[in-house]
Amino acid sequence: MSCIVVQTLIVGGSFLSAVPTLASDSPGRLPIALHPANPHYLLFRGQPTVLVSSTEHYGAVLNLDFYYVPYLDELHAKGLNLTRTFSGVYCEDRASFGIRSNTLAPAGGKLLCPWARSQTPGCTNGGNKFDLARWDGAYFRRLKDFLAQAGERGIVVELVLFCPFYDDSMWVLSPMNVRNNVNGLGGIPRTEVYTMKHPEMVALHEALTRKICQELNGFDNLYYEVCNEPYFGGVTGDWQDRIIAAMGAAESNLPKKHLIARNIANGKQKVEGPNPAVSLFNFHYAAPPETVAMNFALNKVIADDETGFRGPGDFTYRAEGWDFLMAGGAIYDNLDYSFTCKTPAGTAVPDAPGGGGAALRSQLRILKNFLQGFDFVHMAPDNRVILGPLPAKVAARALAQRGKQYAVYVCGDGLKNLAIDLPAGHYKYQWYDTRSGPATAATLEHSGGRRLIAAPSYQEDIALGLSTMR
Repeated sequence: MSCIVVQTLIVGGSFLSAVPTLASDSPGRLPIALHPANPHYLLFRGQPTVLVSSTEHYGAVLNLDFYYVPYLDELHAKGLNLTRTFSGVYCEDRASFGIRSNTLAPAGGKLLCPWARSQTPGCTNGGNKFDLARWDGAYFRRLKDFLAQAGERGIVVELVLFCPFYDDSMWVLSPMNVRNNVNGLGGIPRTEVYTMKHPEMVALHEALTRKICQELNGFDNLYYEVCNEPYFGGVTGDWQDRIIAAMGAAESNLPKKHLIARNIANGKQKVEGPNPAVSLFNFHYAAPPETVAMNFALNKVIADDETGFRGPGDFTYRAEGWDFLMAGGAIYDNLDYSFTCKTPAGTAVPDAPGGGGAALRSQLRILKNFLQGFDFVHMAPDNRVILGPLPAKVAARALAQRGKQYAVYVCGDGLKNLAIDLPAGHYKYQWYDTRSGPATAATLEHSGGRRLIAAPSYQEDIALGLSTMR
């Protein structure tokens, strides 16, 4: 791993990171990719990988008041390996979605985006208007520094290029709105921005896509999402395909090819006629994880890359993560509202529709470490190995490579013994407390068929890892 030394400048109360003193990309490394032996999972820096995280609300780069080094340090300290961030063409106001201290709602004049500011005052959210014909070098330096800092910590960045405008309060803040640029572009309804109706807007989007892909080509810890939640705000499928084509064209003559993700639905939906250039299919709030089975035949990565509007409790988001990954998903990310501009290390008490905090992040590390402890690319969802009956209000889910390795997640109080179908053999097993880590461990000899394994005392949920010893 190369050592990157970054000098951070504080200008007018904002954090602007200078160019790293060593190369900010990773020329000798291939980008994160679908695992060649099992494309339901990922390969990152030579290792089979699941991505698990609990992350700030996507403003790490675009919000000049957010100092992202402590944020990335905290993810790394908790063993988490993903962050999701928006490009800067979309932001929110302080009232959006009831999120106090929202990192995606920069203060007046503190929005940084790919386009440079002009000399003309009058941007809706403070500062000068944007010039959509000029790129902002400070933006790309900060974006590259963010990727470099994340890469040094083994953290993958999901860069979301676009996001629909959920209501007019968001559209009036965008640099693409005619009120906020000197180019006369964007005098259109918010529901037509991401469609093919306005060629000049499509050309702007394509140029931005090409520029970002060219600037970031050297990074290995990166994949792109075309558009966050395109099922809101009038985003059309043909426009998404146009952006995907622009990404492919931009990288066609560049050394590295990055994965492309497409956000499909909140909850569940069967993907029909997928664009062959898409390798990751993102869902939000995918609990229960029915969408994984619905789309498993795609032989691509299925992700639950946003949740966090279900109240403050850790169990809710911990259980969603366990359930989704044990169903065969490969990516799980929770919105963590303890990360704010004033508390970039994630120490705030969330004041938002969801939760987060150090305790939840530690619990998600247990989930990630549990799965990474298996040769999971040779496992598949297989609930048939769990033999009932289970107690009322208890559910169980399994990944298995029959006769070799088994991972079982049990959600709900009251399980005394887990009945599992095992072939004859000599096995070792370990129970895992989902809040504190490894617990009871033992070995067993089995003649084949139904086997009861006593569960230790637990609250809310527990997991079992079992593998053959010969």
